[in-house]
Amino acid sequence: MDHPLLDLINARFRKAEADGAFDNLPGAGKPLNCDGDPVDAMTARALKESGAVPEFVRVSREIADKHQALKRLTDQDERKALMKEIALLEIKKDLARKAGC
Repeated sequence: MDHPLLDLINARFRKAEADGAFDNLPGAGKPLNCDGDPVDAMTARALKESGAVPEFVRVSREIADKHQALKRLTDQDERKALMKEIALLEIKKDLARKAGC
């Protein structure tokens, strides 16, 4: 069964097209980029538009922050603990990159 608003939506599209609302859009006349899975492309676009970043990028930023903190530390025990955290984050980053996250 069709959605009750489908006729209204289609009528609005036809009117917009007749009024020229779709003329001169960016990319008009160029082929669509249909490489890869369309679901992946749509998901990637939604994530990008929402400001989300891949897991390995997030972890990379966290690693950079920890390296900055490491430069400020003078206590050897604290430095060792932070270096262990960095090492674990490096592993996490590599795993996320390999998983494509």
